[in-house]
Formats: sequence, C-alpha cells, structure tokens
Amino acid sequence: MFELPPIKYVFFNTGLEMKATRDHVKYVAEKYGVEIEERRPEINIVRATRKYGIPFVSKIMSGGLSEWQKKGVPLSIADEYDQAEDKAAKRKELKERYPKCESLINFLCCCNSAGEPRPNIQLVINSSKYMRDFIKKYPPEFMISARCCDYCKKQIAHKVQKDYDMIITGERRDEGGMRSVPRKDNTALCFTETADGHYRLRPLYYVSDKDKAWYKEYYKIKYSDAYEVYGLTRTGCCGCPISYKAVEDLEKIRKYEPNVVKAAWNIFGKSYKYRMKYNEYKKKRMEEEKRRAENVEGQMTIFDFPELIPEEGENDGDNT
Repeated sequence: MFELPPIKYVFFNTGLEMKATRDHVKYVAEKYGVEIEERRPEINIVRATRKYGIPFVSKIMSGGLSEWQKKGVPLSIADEYDQAEDKAAKRKELKERYPKCESLINFLCCCNSAGEPRPNIQLVINSSKYMRDFIKKYPPEFMISARCCDYCKKQIAHKVQKDYDMIITGERRDEGGMRSVPRKDNTALCFTETADGHYRLRPLYYVSDKDKAWYKEYYKIKYSDAYEVYGLTRTGCCGCPISYKAVEDLEKIRKYEPNVVKAAWNIFGKSYKYRMKYNEYKKKRMEEEKRRAENVEGQMTIFDFPELIPEEGENDGDNT
C-alpha cells in the first residue's frame, strides 16, 4: 500500500546468550515469516572484559570508576571540594591541577561543570548511596568498565546501521536507567534525527509496563521462555552485573541453563561479589544513620540512666 522499503531484522549475539533467547529469535522469524540475521562481535565478551574490565552497578558508574582507575585522581579531592567555602573556585583549581579530567572531577566531587553541588544526579558517584565512602574503604581489586557493551553490541550495531536511513529499536522509557533520562539532543524521544543524518525510531518508547501487559494479553503474545518458564522480568545481556538482580536471575535459570550461569560467574563473578559487599556496607550505614536520627530526636538526658543519678542528700555540696 505504502510501498515501504523492506526492513532488515538483526539479532546481536554477544556470545553469552541463553538458549531461550536464541530459540525465541527462531520462533519469531518462523511465526512472522521474516529473516532475522545473526551478528556476532569481532571482540567477544570474554576478550572485552579481560582487556578492559567488567561492569559495576551501572554504565555511568562503570565509566566513572574506569576513568578514576586509569587516571589516578585521588578520592581526597572530594573532601577538598566538600570543605571548600568557594566550591566553584575549588573546582576550577582541581581542573587546573588535573587537566583533561573535568568529567571525572565532577563525578567524584558530585558537582556540575560550574562547581555547584549536584549530589543526587545520575552522573555522579554518590548517585549510588555512600558509594564514594565504600570505594575509599574497599577499593576495587579488579578493572571496572562497561566497554564490553561497546564491543559486543554498539560497534556491531553501528556497522549494520550505517547503510540504512532509519534504525528501529524496541527501547522503552519505563525500562529506566539512561533510557528515562532527558537529553539535550532529544535522543531520548521516540523519533529523532542523528548527527550523521540517520533517523531513529523507537515506536515503543512511551509504551508503559501496564500497556505492554495489556497488549500481551489481548493479542496472546508469546514471550521467550526466559520470561514465561524461567520467571525473569528482564533479560538484557545475560548475567550483566549492571542489573541489581543479576545473581538472583542467574539462580532462577540455573536448572535450565547451567552452562550459561557458569560462564556468567566466570566472566562477572568479581563484580557480583563486590556489589554484595557494597549492599552490605550500604545497609549498615543506613541502619547507623537511622539510629543516630532516633537518638537526636529523643535527645538522651541523665534521666535515661537512673543508676547515675545520685541519691537524695549525696554530694549536696557540704564537704565539711
């Protein structure tokens, strides 16, 4: 009717994919009578993580900590910034002291480029509560990086996309993370034009979780066994430590895909264990803060310790 050009469908196989995912790709191709081309990365996930490091908590956190590990800027600059009366001047001085480290300074000091405190935005280390203190107390003993995503997904995707006018992806805002963050270049919208003149369409971008559930029920859509049998709520890159549920999800699939679970632990195990340690640290700090807040609210007095109150007539000042 509209004489639209044919659509090319591509599945990017990172090399660490569940059988359920690979089977579902085949099922979809057969059901809808389309060809889905499989592409693999030139540098697979094992080589990428060994060379550059493994993700931790989020892509932003991984990027910031990777820069910190490479450039050697001390965490103590954050204390300098926190104690400075003129924070803009301090940030400027830090920028001069550590050239080509501007984004890292912002990340560690939890500030913006103007030197203004921004402790709660996603682009700083303490976007994960107490992370800076945790890193200071328990420095990571492994390389941190999310470059495996670049090599196993993004680079191969760019190679495929360069010959097409429009790229269509299934990203949704409700998936959270960077997909939900507004961007200056409007690339978080459902339809945008990229810097190189291509168009990007995200037809599902504004589809909520509730919309998706309704659509599945109404049209009797069959999801991958990863969802319907294993009980996962999201798949993404299998075992990726960026998911806070990575270890929990691996246990869900262990009886179905033991080899995948073993491979994930071999690749990402250090990050899993480090996150467990961080979660324990965060829980302890939050409990300590809660106790302190309760004590301040109650304001203890000597009457909270009756054993210390002198008997009537004792120490009445008459020492004769």
